[in-house]
Amino acid sequence: MSNHTTTRRGLFGAAAAAAAGIATSATLATPHVARAEAKALEVKMVTSWPKNLPGPGVSAEILARDITRLTGGRLKVKVYAAGELVGGLAVFDAVQNGTADMAHTASLFWGGKVPAAALFTAGPFGLTPLEHRAWLEQGDGQKLWDELYAPFGIKPLMCGNTGPSMGGWFKKPVKSLDDLKGLKMRMPGLGGAILSKLGGTPVSMPPGDIQPALQSGAIDATEFLGPASDMALGFYKVAKVYHYPALHEPNGAGELLISRKLWEKLDEDTRRAVQVACAAEAARSLAEHTWRNAAALRTLKEKHGVQVLAYPADVVAAARKAADEVLAELAAKDALSGKVVKSWLAARDHLAPWNEVALRAFFDARGV
Repeated sequence: MSNHTTTRRGLFGAAAAAAAGIATSATLATPHVARAEAKALEVKMVTSWPKNLPGPGVSAEILARDITRLTGGRLKVKVYAAGELVGGLAVFDAVQNGTADMAHTASLFWGGKVPAAALFTAGPFGLTPLEHRAWLEQGDGQKLWDELYAPFGIKPLMCGNTGPSMGGWFKKPVKSLDDLKGLKMRMPGLGGAILSKLGGTPVSMPPGDIQPALQSGAIDATEFLGPASDMALGFYKVAKVYHYPALHEPNGAGELLISRKLWEKLDEDTRRAVQVACAAEAARSLAEHTWRNAAALRTLKEKHGVQVLAYPADVVAAARKAADEVLAELAAKDALSGKVVKSWLAARDHLAPWNEVALRAFFDARGV
């Protein structure tokens, strides 16, 4: 497996932020298309995030307001944070069974019931934010995503992006592969499968439970997102070592789950308004995270004494080998998972040569 994505993690984050700004301007210029004369629908949106969590929690609130506004109030969206209506990891089921109409969440949480779902948030040694969006919009990613969730009566859309994550928080530095053996680490999805192959024990839990578990010793380490969201959750108060890069998660796409029953009730203009709101929030949130992560990383180092350390070479090499195995195992689970993995890998291979000459060479030349 190529290591281009790993070595270019910062480069593509910056490029994606620039593209996101362009996308935001274009998206918000879309004419108002809602039909005011239609009857308003009250819509419940549950989320996987603590209320107003910087990053995804705020993103959910902005998305709800934008959908309400762009539909001229035809869809009036009310947000329920994790635990207010259902638990943070129960939102998929809530949309499927009709408890909620929508959910703001991340696909990596559903690997247990939809094996290939995790790739629609991020994949190990995989697509950067801009590459991921290109796969969804220009490749066949969205078509496969729709096919994946159709049996559950759910329509998915990308509705946010937190950008590249960090590798994780540890109470002491990871100096070699041996330091991961026996380590209990909050790491869901495909990253957790990789950790297991490296001798660690992956643990899945909703974001609001992570800091207490780290504090109590229920877990030894954790990953979540990037510096801004991680700082807001207070991980630095317990663990002072922050490793990079996020070998497991070079992208952070959020998803909006929409009940198919609701989606099929909507006219074409209202559907388009929802899509426009989601696209705008994906672009806005990526730009925000790129900017805020830079500031938060500086604060963590200079104010809170956090050590920001690269993973050692043997960990990177072992993780790359494990990632190949995890993706092969995922592709073998069922025919649709195989189609998703094949498409995802083809997108990475298609985009890598262009990014190599357009981005890596430029940033090497720029020098900063």
